[in-house]
Amino acid sequence: MSDAALPSVAEVRAAAEAVKAALDRHLAAVESRIGDEDPAVYAAFNELAAAAEEYDELLYDRYDEVTPFEIPTPEDGVPYTGPAEPAAFSVFIRRDYAVAEPPRLIAQAERVAAHDREADLVHDGGTAGALGVLFGEYEPDEIASRYKEFGLEEGDSTLWIAASEEVAEPGEWLGSPFGHTDPQDVLHRFDVSSVFDEEADDFDDDEEEEAEAEADEAEDAGGHAAAPGLTPA
Repeated sequence: MSDAALPSVAEVRAAAEAVKAALDRHLAAVESRIGDEDPAVYAAFNELAAAAEEYDELLYDRYDEVTPFEIPTPEDGVPYTGPAEPAAFSVFIRRDYAVAEPPRLIAQAERVAAHDREADLVHDGGTAGALGVLFGEYEPDEIASRYKEFGLEEGDSTLWIAASEEVAEPGEWLGSPFGHTDPQDVLHRFDVSSVFDEEADDFDDDEEEEAEAEADEAEDAGGHAAAPGLTPA
């Protein structure tokens, strides 16, 4: 890179100040968070990640140096290249469930149908018909919080916030509601999966094994330190 193309000292310093400000905002969000999945914390995390990445790139371009820390991002993550000031945004949510107890699911739907004239439960519809009744009666968020009552088992979930430059016309995307999402327009993405818990458990197991190995080595070293036939003080 030529000297003319190098970022200026002022640009690097401005990026460093942006990281400091993002750190303060992230800490403030963590200190005042509401629950384990507070969207303010996620937003502050993403802002900090973006600021740190920008600073790291400018630092390397200007001084051929890197930062000693890295904020993790999904391996298959796509960098955001959408509008800087979106006029509208869309929220895409996917939640997976397993039908763990079909009789419980159908019984819940039958109770709803018994008290709601508009709820039509086809007797031979099985779990498919029951799901139609339940989702016609309850909001998805309520089902997400009460899934065990309905005989369901929670699986993976993801939430995308996709930015757009224009507000969609009424009915414009109803024919294909999920067919026009560009991954590069996704501002924020929040994933929940048991696989993350398994990775944390594996990490904890590795730490425990290392601690046990170190304890065994220390015990062996202590035993060899004493002369045969003598009891160490």
